Amino acid sequence: MSKEKQILSLYIDNYSQRKIATMLNVSRNTVSAVIAAAKRAKLPALQLASMDELSLAALLFPEKANEPVQVVPDFEHIHKELLRQGVTLRLLWEEYSDACRESKQPPYMYSQFCKLYGDYVDKNKLTMHIQHKPGDKLMVDWAGTTLPLYDNITGENTKCYLFVATLPFSMYCYAEACMAMKQEDWINAHVHMYSFLGGTTRLLVSDNLKTGVVKNKKHDDPVINRSYQELADHYRTALLPARVLAPKDKAAVEGSVGQLTSRIIAKLRDKRFFSLTELNKAISHELKTFNDRPFQKREGSRSSVYIEEELPFMQPLPQWPYEYATWKVATVQLNYHVAIDKQYYSVPYAYARKKVDIRLTKSIVEVFYQGTRICSHKRLHGRMGQYDTNPDHMPANHQLYSEWNSERFKHWAETIGPSTKEAIIRIFDSYRVEEQAYKGCLSLLKLADKYSAARLENACKVALTHIPNPRYKNIRLILEAGQDLPKHSEKNTTDHVQENGYTHLRGAAYYAGGVDHES
Repeated sequence: MSKEKQILSLYIDNYSQRKIATMLNVSRNTVSAVIAAAKRAKLPALQLASMDELSLAALLFPEKANEPVQVVPDFEHIHKELLRQGVTLRLLWEEYSDACRESKQPPYMYSQFCKLYGDYVDKNKLTMHIQHKPGDKLMVDWAGTTLPLYDNITGENTKCYLFVATLPFSMYCYAEACMAMKQEDWINAHVHMYSFLGGTTRLLVSDNLKTGVVKNKKHDDPVINRSYQELADHYRTALLPARVLAPKDKAAVEGSVGQLTSRIIAKLRDKRFFSLTELNKAISHELKTFNDRPFQKREGSRSSVYIEEELPFMQPLPQWPYEYATWKVATVQLNYHVAIDKQYYSVPYAYARKKVDIRLTKSIVEVFYQGTRICSHKRLHGRMGQYDTNPDHMPANHQLYSEWNSERFKHWAETIGPSTKEAIIRIFDSYRVEEQAYKGCLSLLKLADKYSAARLENACKVALTHIPNPRYKNIRLILEAGQDLPKHSEKNTTDHVQENGYTHLRGAAYYAGGVDHES
């Protein structure tokens, strides 16, 4: 049914013009023009809907009735001609255009001609002949056949997997053996491949393996593995996964896998390799021979066609090669640090208890919140439990605390008095780790703000007289009881409870581990 009849039919059923445009996938201007033409015809809607398509079109748009009709190409002939050597779709379009002009009929433009040919191929489930452009696509895959790698002590062998890449225009190939088909091997093989080629392509066509493609449904955009997408972004190439169970989408690399299997894997079958480096060196030698071998049905070789015709169209490599990265999700702890592999990295304190994304490379740790990078650190290696804390990530009160050290505490105590300094020194000596004493020392020195520096000095002097290692609590109790004041220093302070009700001090024997008996 023509668009005009469909539009009128839906209009009779009281659908709005906007709804009709959406249902028929046409513009609202088209819908409006058809309805306006029907109103100008001044015929009942049912009569218009019952007319045949040609009569309806002539009635609604008489000015178009005299326009010449474009000639539909013979796509069956075109498809057969494309199988011939050197025949391209543009050449066939030019021949079609010349024939139309001779018959004084309008031809389709090249873009529409190609679209109609693609529709014909899809409708008849044919294989479209693809004329690849230089530097446009790069196809990658794993070979099905494995290579053995031997242990030089036990003699046992392990499987190595062959990564293969092909440029479909020149058929230039790259191959590399990997210990596994894991994500890191897949990514690193791509990095080595780009270094070998000396450039990148507009498209990167891969299979639907999980290390590259998370999900690829028929009618949805593919979901790409995050690390693989990063690699593509770094090399300014677009990922285009092949359709599921459609090897024809990457026929060039599928064919190269078979040829490399016979030319490389089969040729190395009787040799023993004891390291991956040694194996890849042998593969590199055979790969060069493979790429340099002359074509049978065309001039040159893979190498010569690549260097002379394709390399000039390749995109330049970025300044630095891609560094493999993994992603993790972590929750920022209350101490504004995230734990990664039992090492701790600070995050701005405002993100405490938030879930963040962590990007890890061998050298860098990057933290992202809702797609925005909020901080980065050099990656810690070695003993577990190390902290990398940026003072700018700390609250203001924590920043002040983080700047302390034992010398600063001692210098502060010295401004109050020698007894205070001695008390601070003894507190530091009583702890195995210096940082453990910071809290107590800071609390002790802050007592000068509440009771005055003179009273704190006297309280420290009293405490040192009776306690070998006084702490903040001991000195605070002395100040609260007023035992640092002159009227109490004249009295005989013993480790008995004082009759005036003040808190008592125990004798030195008690704190030394002895027993202080009443006499």
